Amino acid sequence: MRIQQLSELLDYVANCHLDMEKLYKRLDRNADSSRVKMMLTYFQQHERHIYETLESYIEDAPSRILNTWYKDITFEDFSKRCLETSLAANMQEDQVLELHLDLENRLIALLEKTAMSSPTDEIKSALMDLVRVAQTQQKRLVHSTIRMDDI
Repeated sequence: MRIQQLSELLDYVANCHLDMEKLYKRLDRNADSSRVKMMLTYFQQHERHIYETLESYIEDAPSRILNTWYKDITFEDFSKRCLETSLAANMQEDQVLELHLDLENRLIALLEKTAMSSPTDEIKSALMDLVRVAQTQQKRLVHSTIRMDDI
């Protein structure tokens, strides 16, 4: 996927979170373990929340930032990756977490890459703030997932 404007990138990342939500819903239908199902349900809610937060951010962001043009920002077909991803019905919690971290880290890396090629410090700073928020949310999700083991 080739991205030209910052608004396209943010919309794309938001929709990637919806793709992850759909993936977790599909995996949930096939999972044998009730613990894995609980984890996948939590991940679905998490991805929906991130999507809604990004959409709100896009609505509130100044158009001068959203209309910023980029040259040569490309990214994999994330939707295809999510559609083609599968885990066996006897999947374990660590496999689900590993999958989630891999997908999430790809999106964080895209935001970081875009930040580094931003034309102004203001835009770079805004994108790096999004990266920091994503990393913080990721850490919280990992901690919450580990606490699920105690249930």
